[in-house]
Amino acid sequence: MTAGMTTTSIEDVDSTVKAGHAAFEKGRTADPATRAEWLEAIAGALADNAAPLVETAGRETHLATARLEGELKRTIFQLRLFAEEIRQGEHFDATIDHEDGEWGMGPRPDLRRFNVPLGVVGVFGASNFPFAFSVMGGDSASALAAGCAVVHKAHDGHLELALRTAETVVAALDAAGAPSGLFSLVTGRAAAEALVDHPLVKAIGFTGSTAGGRALFNRTAARPEPIPFYGELGGINAVFVTESAWAARRSEIITGYAGSFTLGMGQFCTKPGLLFVPGGHTAGIRATLAQALAGFEPAPLLSERLHGGFREAVEHLRANDAIDVLLDGDFAAEPSPTVLHTTSEALRRDPSILHQEMFGPASVVVEYGDQSELPGLAELLEGQLTTTVHAEAEDDVAELTERLADTSGRLLWNGWPTGVTVSYAQHHGGPFPATTSNTTSVGTAAIRRFLRPVSYQSFPADRLPEPLRDENPWRIPQRVDGVWNRPVRESASRDVEQEVGA
Repeated sequence: MTAGMTTTSIEDVDSTVKAGHAAFEKGRTADPATRAEWLEAIAGALADNAAPLVETAGRETHLATARLEGELKRTIFQLRLFAEEIRQGEHFDATIDHEDGEWGMGPRPDLRRFNVPLGVVGVFGASNFPFAFSVMGGDSASALAAGCAVVHKAHDGHLELALRTAETVVAALDAAGAPSGLFSLVTGRAAAEALVDHPLVKAIGFTGSTAGGRALFNRTAARPEPIPFYGELGGINAVFVTESAWAARRSEIITGYAGSFTLGMGQFCTKPGLLFVPGGHTAGIRATLAQALAGFEPAPLLSERLHGGFREAVEHLRANDAIDVLLDGDFAAEPSPTVLHTTSEALRRDPSILHQEMFGPASVVVEYGDQSELPGLAELLEGQLTTTVHAEAEDDVAELTERLADTSGRLLWNGWPTGVTVSYAQHHGGPFPATTSNTTSVGTAAIRRFLRPVSYQSFPADRLPEPLRDENPWRIPQRVDGVWNRPVRESASRDVEQEVGA
């Protein structure tokens, strides 16, 4: 444990969650401008404390300073983008149907519906993104934006950073006048289990391993009152290259692949773990890959536990008779990349090869015999966060992309999946085991995970929640009798339109 930090007791989890629930009750009717100010206060405090936070993160995670600075910039950007989003009010989905005695199926009563926050949300931080998917990462930021309280379970891989970040967040919320207890942090396995089990916790957000996520998913479902579990569990992120694309730019594709699967030491959930290419070029692929990786600078993985898991996963695949080694890496303290090789015929005999994630600098090249095989190979994949097609303009890949859309949450054309920008149309999710829901954990749509609709029928005007009143005091979009009414408003911070990748 980090000096000065103790494991949270079960009793303290109970009091923490109850304090979060009390804060939720006090703040649940805060107007969008007020809630946006709370998010912006957090963003400002993180920016003001960037240097010590980045220094702590580097010491605990071995990640480079430039990478951590970029990740913290993304985190701050995300908070400000969410602040702007909730000012706009789209997430309420406010819908008003006035009483109508002539309605087509008979008289209609006055009905009004909008989205309300769930309550207290438990959030589990990730090891590989100590800012962007951790204490004030996407799950925490979107839950707060939705109007929920957050209890964050710190990741053991960067406990000191978690504590420092949480202290910064709590101080910022206090200074902004937010209800005390709106955000808090707990540590330890027992606290994690108690957090999931607590009856006042209404949803869980998680980014991590498939095994850990599945255990938590099962636990949320086994509660007396099951709750939503929004788990992002990773994936293999297959890349398919057509014959014409391979002929036109083989070297460029291999070089891009090498850079993508080794980015961040291969510890991104969007790392391309499979590359499907036309057969008959094994020696050339090996030579070009070796050249592309010649300047690779190894670094330690995030933790000894992850290092052990990486070694185990690679050795498990290497032991398969259908796998051979294209480039032989190592498992040193700072491991060099490993590239394995197989064929489409071998995959059809043993599709489990497609399901082994190697969290670290390793990937598998698959050589196929004919491009017509690709849709069938795509059907062998489990759920993916991303899939990619490298093709030329004249290629007919309609069937392939249809199969990939069935399997993945984000499809890329002639690009690489590492780098998930925070934006309005982003979708970071996918069918199980990529995630446990059909929602996104990145982008403004992530806010809607922590909301649920409530309809009010025949309520007196003065008893209605403000978003559903005819005078629309919050100036949010309302769908009135089937027609959208969108009040014109000026953006409070146009700078949030600047794109920041991660």
